Amino acid sequence: MTQNAPADERVLPDGAENAVGAVVEGTELDEIAATARGRRWYILHTYSGYENKVKRNLETAIKQNDLESAIYQVVIPEEEEIVIQDGQRKTVKKKLFPGYVLMQTVDLGRREDELANRVRQVIGQMRASGGGVTGFVPDSANPQPMDDEEVVRILRQMKTETPRVKVGFHVGDKVRIIDGPFEEFSGEVDNINTEKGKVKVLVSFFGRETPVELDFLQVERI
Repeated sequence: MTQNAPADERVLPDGAENAVGAVVEGTELDEIAATARGRRWYILHTYSGYENKVKRNLETAIKQNDLESAIYQVVIPEEEEIVIQDGQRKTVKKKLFPGYVLMQTVDLGRREDELANRVRQVIGQMRASGGGVTGFVPDSANPQPMDDEEVVRILRQMKTETPRVKVGFHVGDKVRIIDGPFEEFSGEVDNINTEKGKVKVLVSFFGRETPVELDFLQVERI
């Protein structure tokens, strides 16, 4: 993740100017709100495994300190991933950047802005109280906003309709076929097609290697 300074000026659709969490999944508002005029994205570094706690604490702090007009959205960048485990497909949430939380706020570079100062104070209090926040990236004393293009790229990645498939084997690995007409045969992984959920295994028949296409669930690594 990188940071950059001036953002293109964008204007929110009517009625959305003061909406907290204005990025609405599945609508055109996503990228417009993400780069709206006067709003910038900042990266918070957290202790490992504290991302969800930091998000909850920030959302509580927003309400307790009446900061709805200063902190618009708190996001843990995640994407869905299909994991093949114990012969079953499981859909899990995978953090794109473990140890980091994104926060959309007023421009924190405006030192004379009361709201910006209050946001920095809240983050400072969370650091001091051991709330899991270590500070802004790259410099807590001088928060640098993210580049708009990178924010949009991350949001698009989070909205990917087709989850990634994570398998426990790679090309060249030895696997055992556990289901189907070739059950109990072993072979070597020749090709993996994550889009189709298929794996091609080279199986030896009568001394000759023959490619067999199988579903991910039909094989296990030896």
